[in-house]
Amino acid sequence: MTAGRDRAIKSVIIITCWALMAAAWTPPTVALQMSEHAPLQQTQFAPIFLYVLVSFVPWMALTPLLLALSTRFAITEETVLRPLLILVLLGIVVTPLAVISGYVLNAVLAGDFVRSDWHRLARGAYITSFYSLPFYIAVTAIGQAKAYFERARLRERHLARAQLKALEAQIRPHFLFNTLNAISAVGYRDAARADAAIAQLSDLLRTALSERPAEIPLKDELAFTQDYLDLYMLLMPERLSVFLDIEPDAWQALVPSLLLQPLVENAILHGVARRRQGGVIRICGHAERGELVVLVANDAAEDSDSALGTGIGLANVRDRLKALYGSAQRLDFDLGPPARAVLRLPLKHAQDGS
Repeated sequence: MTAGRDRAIKSVIIITCWALMAAAWTPPTVALQMSEHAPLQQTQFAPIFLYVLVSFVPWMALTPLLLALSTRFAITEETVLRPLLILVLLGIVVTPLAVISGYVLNAVLAGDFVRSDWHRLARGAYITSFYSLPFYIAVTAIGQAKAYFERARLRERHLARAQLKALEAQIRPHFLFNTLNAISAVGYRDAARADAAIAQLSDLLRTALSERPAEIPLKDELAFTQDYLDLYMLLMPERLSVFLDIEPDAWQALVPSLLLQPLVENAILHGVARRRQGGVIRICGHAERGELVVLVANDAAEDSDSALGTGIGLANVRDRLKALYGSAQRLDFDLGPPARAVLRLPLKHAQDGS
């Protein structure tokens, strides 16, 4: 249904453009007839406009084909002569064909097809073909521009995908390094607890290192984040509590993979872990005016100057958000208390991608 609507929109655009071209050609045609001493009443605009418009009907019909052929034989940095030669030969055939078809169509509609002076029409079509070459050049130029921008868009998409892969690859060793540091600190005091944490970490790594799409439902990201929090609750017994408040319309909203883990890690290392009595991490999510709003809050450390952190984790989050959503996202921090990270993303749902 969407494809049919797109074709209809393209058809309307093509017809409108050629109708405007016919309107632009009408005054010169009227002026030409007046210069040939035709009486003014015989050079009315409406009939001449309709005549010119009918002459352009073959061009309207040929435009989608010409655009497709221009895209098929695109001129690129690597190939210039071959597509250029093909387009020139195509123009030599198409331009006279479109002009002659316009003359024939006007003759048929006027009822003069049998009585027409075909010798005069052929001569007129031959001359008009030279004037019509700019039409062919303009249409093929639009097709070439369309092909160029499609190639540029494809290159940008590939570069963005490669950038996202590199950023995801960067966050995994960062996550592993910090977690192993936390486990090693516990290992000197409680070997059994460290062993249990390593087993929990192995499960996390299987998920983190598996191939995942760039965006996943919030519920899946929360499941991984909850496993990560369970690991730290094992390392910080009775010092870390977690509170989740996710509204129903946010569970299926799409978020970048491995997005919450760096925010939660930052909240633990630079917030809860620096408090003697520990603290609470709150994760909230809701939809608001076409946006997904995710809040990660934690009890702030006594040393508020270090509550935010300056490692690669937050920089990685910002870079991935920019690569995925451009300026349609925001990530704000408030040192509090409580310290908060507030994330705003375009609201898209997993079941329909809209």
